[in-house]
Amino acid sequence: MNESRDKQLKIHEIFHSLQGESNSSGWRTVFVRLTGCPLRCTWCDTEYAFHGGHWMDYDTIIEEIKKHGTDYVCITGGEPLSQKRVHGLMDRLVEGGFNVSIETAGALPVRDINPAVTKVVDMKAPGSGEDSKNDYNNLDHLSPKDQVKFVIADDTDYQWSKNLIDKHQLTQKCTVLMSPVADHMPETELADWIIRDQLDVRFQIQLHKLLWGNKPGT
Repeated sequence: MNESRDKQLKIHEIFHSLQGESNSSGWRTVFVRLTGCPLRCTWCDTEYAFHGGHWMDYDTIIEEIKKHGTDYVCITGGEPLSQKRVHGLMDRLVEGGFNVSIETAGALPVRDINPAVTKVVDMKAPGSGEDSKNDYNNLDHLSPKDQVKFVIADDTDYQWSKNLIDKHQLTQKCTVLMSPVADHMPETELADWIIRDQLDVRFQIQLHKLLWGNKPGT
């Protein structure tokens, strides 16, 4: 592999929007969406990113990010960790003073992610159809600024998530996020369960979908 390819990633889209999830919800953010994902979750809302895209080198990606005038950058997918060279991009962004986060499914190791990058680890509940792919070792590589996310489709998912939170004492390690599967589970039902059970988790819904619907570039 030549040096130029060493510094390239296959990018599906780069866009400027509001962060719709996580602890930085509401902040203007540049999203760098990488192509490809090894998982096939039943409720996936970014299937369009499984294929396509085009190769871009680090410098070109960073130039595009700088056009939008915000320090918040979110690396997402697909599954961004499926492209190993993403680590080089994150390192460059951290060195450039950006506030960087990565959204990952938790099926691939997070231990080598730059410690300055905020990890948002989406642990797959049974309703996703991909819970067997979870790498539970990732839960040992979380810092207080990181977040573990659970997308809930039904009571089975909710109980599974509660058990995992208790087993790994996740609320003592980082922020725990819970959100309902969009257009499947009523938002108020999950909210009521969290209140009933007095969970120390942060309820969230996808702000960007409320504003613009489910479409690329938002």
